[in-house]
Amino acid sequence: MSAPQTVVLASSNSGKLTELQDALVDTPYDLHPQSEFGVTDAVEDGLTFVENAIIKARHAAQHTGFAAIADDSGLVVPALGGAPGIYSSRYSGEGDAANNLKLLHTMAGFEGEARAASFMCVLVFMRSADDPAPVIAEGRWHGQIAHELRGEGGFGYDPLFLVDGLSIEQRICTAAELTREQKRLFSHRGQAVRQLCQQLHA
Repeated sequence: MSAPQTVVLASSNSGKLTELQDALVDTPYDLHPQSEFGVTDAVEDGLTFVENAIIKARHAAQHTGFAAIADDSGLVVPALGGAPGIYSSRYSGEGDAANNLKLLHTMAGFEGEARAASFMCVLVFMRSADDPAPVIAEGRWHGQIAHELRGEGGFGYDPLFLVDGLSIEQRICTAAELTREQKRLFSHRGQAVRQLCQQLHA
């Protein structure tokens, strides 16, 4: 068996690192956060998830010399014109808890289909900083926005994201109430990782 290939995750987000390491556990890739190599976050000035993921992957590959994986993901609420979208992590400017509170406040009075939402994840794998054909994979997880926070797991908007088709004791559960294994199976990131691995081994 060949030695695992070192790949840099173009993020310092511990939640993303854990989820991606879990998802890549049976692959030949050994994932390390860019912070291990002293790489700071790239300036995300793209207008789409794909553009930002490419920017981050190229930045990490350029500064480390290793292949890089970048994840750009976020919550899309059609009733809010797609917000928070690519600005999901910076929605309030004050972190996850404040982001959730801002979303709850913004959606006060929204009911039914107006609370529909989806998590989007775009993964980009670049073999080098000048890779002209990066591998791009995408996952989308459908659900709706809850009226209150629920659950202790996950990160980001997970406590507000009611998952379509998944119930606990006859009530729809939030992403924060899933086990790590369930989240890896159903989530936008899990979907994108499976698609990425299929493309890398095609």
